[in-house]
Amino acid sequence: MTDGQTAGPRILVFAGSVKKTSINARLADSAQNALTELGAAVTRVSLADYDMPLVNEDLKNNEGIPDAAMDLGRVVAAHDGVFIASPEYNASIPPLVKNTVDWISLIREIDGQAAKPWQGRYVALGAASNGKLGGIRSLYQLRAVMMAVGCQVITEQCAVGGASDALGADGTIADERTMALLGRTCKSLVDHCKRHALSV
Repeated sequence: MTDGQTAGPRILVFAGSVKKTSINARLADSAQNALTELGAAVTRVSLADYDMPLVNEDLKNNEGIPDAAMDLGRVVAAHDGVFIASPEYNASIPPLVKNTVDWISLIREIDGQAAKPWQGRYVALGAASNGKLGGIRSLYQLRAVMMAVGCQVITEQCAVGGASDALGADGTIADERTMALLGRTCKSLVDHCKRHALSV
């Protein structure tokens, strides 16, 4: 996990894939760069560092929330916003993303204090695919899931088609349309987080 050092809204960024050559990890890199340039304090995590079993009510009741879910829940709760770069699997949400979201949604207490980590967080969604649609079909479903767990999902989103060419391996963006789309999404996320901070 890497923590941003700049002042500004605290925004968590992660990719919904742990594949070493993931194009969604590239999108997360690009989002991290864009958010940092907008003045956000960015924390980037990899879901590979938070290995969780499949959600199981018997496991939760008998052993409690897994440590990895609690650890990531603490990270989520410490941020104002979240950017998720998620792949599309069979026109839907990848099991890794859904399982992660579901475990964290079951948390009701952190370190002795009542807490629902997702509640009230501003969330921006992105997807990258080598197909023409850019993973957008999965974003409709992921939007509904994130709203169901209490997040404020911003209208703007970023679906990147032909991602292997559009996204550089170092997080740079070669395609102007993609750069503009991601820029609008990241700016909206930062602006929403700032307005919320001023209103509380």
